[in-house]
Amino acid sequence: MELTHEHFMKHALRQAENAYAEDEVPIGAVVVANSQIIGKGYNQVERLSDPTAHAEMLAITAASASLDSKFLNDCVLYVTVEPCVMCYGAIKNARIKNVIIGCMEPKHGFTNFMNSTGSLKLQQGVLEEECTLLMKTFFGNKR
Repeated sequence: MELTHEHFMKHALRQAENAYAEDEVPIGAVVVANSQIIGKGYNQVERLSDPTAHAEMLAITAASASLDSKFLNDCVLYVTVEPCVMCYGAIKNARIKNVIIGCMEPKHGFTNFMNSTGSLKLQQGVLEEECTLLMKTFFGNKR
């Protein structure tokens, strides 16, 4: 099996589906090092009553524990929806240099608030339709 961006985004989507099943905003993330998932997470804001319990934050925490390091220099973050500014700060502090995004978040995504992403490499649109559909379905059911 070829380990493509789509392969790892599918794992992030599974995490997002866990969030959806728990009535959380369906965002999932995985951190990859050396073609292996070393951290994963999904939104658990409601479950934990914690506004910082975003998928990216939980995946970064798990990856840091896995490597026993606060720096994730050679890691790639896959996330189903563009991270918010808080998560962008965590990404930068963890020194993650590559972020693969399923779909963009036009209201709260960090690129709406940034003039520059510095050395951070972004790739968007990986499994975009699937990521977008999950979000639209979740919020459509809320209306």
